[in-house]
Amino acid sequence: MTKNRRHRRTWTQRELEVMRREYPRRTAADVARLVGHSVASVYNYARLLGLRKSPEFLASPASGRLRPGDTRGLSGRFRRGHQPWNKGTHWTAGGRSAETRFKKGSLNGRAAKLYKPLGAYRINADGYLEQKITHEGRGGQRWKAVHRLVWEAVHGPVPPGHVVVFKPGRRTTKLEEITLDAVELVSREELMRRNSYHNRYPKEIGLVIQLRGALMRQINKRVRQQHEEPDGRPA
Repeated sequence: MTKNRRHRRTWTQRELEVMRREYPRRTAADVARLVGHSVASVYNYARLLGLRKSPEFLASPASGRLRPGDTRGLSGRFRRGHQPWNKGTHWTAGGRSAETRFKKGSLNGRAAKLYKPLGAYRINADGYLEQKITHEGRGGQRWKAVHRLVWEAVHGPVPPGHVVVFKPGRRTTKLEEITLDAVELVSREELMRRNSYHNRYPKEIGLVIQLRGALMRQINKRVRQQHEEPDGRPA
């Protein structure tokens, strides 16, 4: 069963001329009435055509902007020196609310199921073995790659601009095989060179990868264009 959709009328050349002439000096609602389209469609076409409101319109009351001396909304504004009714008071929940509050450090529900003690191991999304080193922080801040811990245990903190990596052919998730002789410290510049497809593959393969990327960008661009209607909305 297909979903009923509201019919959207195509803009005519005359309506576009009205848009170009009237949008800079009138409200979008006024222009919508002139051309017989929705206000949202007027805004979309103004964006597509690069139209902007004129300085004269923006300075007029019709723009809706507050100007020096305006009194609109004055009755609802806080005045200088205003004292809120609850200043200096403190609110404490009554009844049995204290019994049902989360206690500091408590774990419940999914958090309790996912909890791992200090020293626990896991394999992260990138396939590296990690160890939990703290309860502080969030998510990944509590874990550190084991191969980095092995290097830091001997050499201290990793210097800025550097990373600890496995030596070629030595990457593993087996704890007993992650030893100091299996890892090394490299600069991020060197790491980028190692991971570049220019160095990982023959020149011909690198060119194919570039061409594939360019082709996919053009395909995605065509797909997006086909799923958009003239007013810029998704089909």
